[in-house]
Amino acid sequence: MAEPLARMASYALRLDGVGRHFGALVALDDVSLELQPGERRAIIGANGAGKTTLFNCITGDFPPTRGRIVFFGEDITALPPWERIRRGLRRTYQNSLLFRNLSVLDNLYLAARGITRGRLSLTRPAANDPTYESARELAHYARLESLAARTVSELSHGQQRQLEIGMALAGAPRLILFDEPAAGLSPAERRELMALLRALPSHTGFILIEHDLDIALTVVDYVTVMHDARILKHGTPKQIEVDPQVQAIYLGQRHG
Repeated sequence: MAEPLARMASYALRLDGVGRHFGALVALDDVSLELQPGERRAIIGANGAGKTTLFNCITGDFPPTRGRIVFFGEDITALPPWERIRRGLRRTYQNSLLFRNLSVLDNLYLAARGITRGRLSLTRPAANDPTYESARELAHYARLESLAARTVSELSHGQQRQLEIGMALAGAPRLILFDEPAAGLSPAERRELMALLRALPSHTGFILIEHDLDIALTVVDYVTVMHDARILKHGTPKQIEVDPQVQAIYLGQRHG
């Protein structure tokens, strides 16, 4: 018997037996997990383990074939992506989704405007539009205040990743899904990313898919390991780092 939603309200996110099939291909198989409000979680695993498919199910990009997704006590399994965004769920993607010919501040403004009731208005915003103040606050969180007037095309890859995180913070989200934010970053940019993730507001939890284990095992409270479309195990970063089964399947000789 499915657990009543009232008992699940204490969790930020709960997945019960979530699966996703693409024809005969099982991309996700019977995944269950729970996140507390404000929790920072890493999901690791080899390519093809099902990590991004899991994100797609949570955000509604590809709804699950079976199972249930509950977000702060509400069943969102059948909700479209934009309704999940309105409830405080955000996501970044492996490939940047930015307006490259607009400024950093304009990108942040559009992110802040996109969650307001007047988001579809064609009226040009006034200079004192409060949404611009929100955009400036997001630039501060993203550590991009000094670059607010720059166009996105002028930014480094790492700075564009920071901007994506700033945009994801619009509207004080309750949970953000980060899909490989460190991909392609230099060592200096990785350090900046870790500082940014550590400095996120305490009320904002996140789930991080990351192949860079120096990041994945450093900025989170808890780790979930996926293998062959299923969850292999959960643990603290230290437990996962020294686990022989995880080393054999995922870490190889790196920590041997």
